[in-house]
Amino acid sequence: MTTSKKISILLVEDHVIVRQGLHALLSTDEHFSMVGEACNGREAVEMAEALQPDVILMDIAMPVMNGLEATRQILAANPAAKVIILSAHSDDEYVERMTTAGVVGFLEKQSSAELLAKGIREVAKGKTFYSPAIAKRRRDRANQPRDRDGLLKANGNRLTSRESEVLQLVAEGSPNKQIADALGISVKTVEKHRQHLMDKLNIHDTAGLTRYAISAGVIESNVRLTIG
Repeated sequence: MTTSKKISILLVEDHVIVRQGLHALLSTDEHFSMVGEACNGREAVEMAEALQPDVILMDIAMPVMNGLEATRQILAANPAAKVIILSAHSDDEYVERMTTAGVVGFLEKQSSAELLAKGIREVAKGKTFYSPAIAKRRRDRANQPRDRDGLLKANGNRLTSRESEVLQLVAEGSPNKQIADALGISVKTVEKHRQHLMDKLNIHDTAGLTRYAISAGVIESNVRLTIG
């Protein structure tokens, strides 16, 4: 098999040791070509556009920008992109949000190397692929009423991509100036986004925003330990 026919993979994972392990594991498969590694969602968006990989292997909970928002932005720029989630978080809410956002596969991090490789090959062929446990839960839930929006919602209103980014950075404890620098906007604009978030969510303090971000899967529950 020639290199041009290999499945090109962009790996998105914030934990260095996990990322290195996955890279080493997948590099042993002659069908795969590791074309890039990103350590957060913003890097993933930029690298996905630059590299146009066949498959993007994406974590969910990451700093700067989480996997859900990164997936939305990647697919908005390139609807044909194929994103597989590989995450420690596989609750139905996470799976539903990511599937509605447009991912074509979802695997738990405890999945075997063989299952991961199979998932990548199937997705590269244009199919969907879920780990057996997730696939069974999805079948069981198929006829249950559920919210198909999949976006962060508050009192029936969607959060914009920018509001979602601000929410994550606020929940991670970043001050307004740091958020402004990270997003390339003014402090006054950050303040406006924070106020819009609180109005939409009917939340009146940063601790409340953090709790909401945790419950919505925007950040991990261990990011902030002082919210009460």
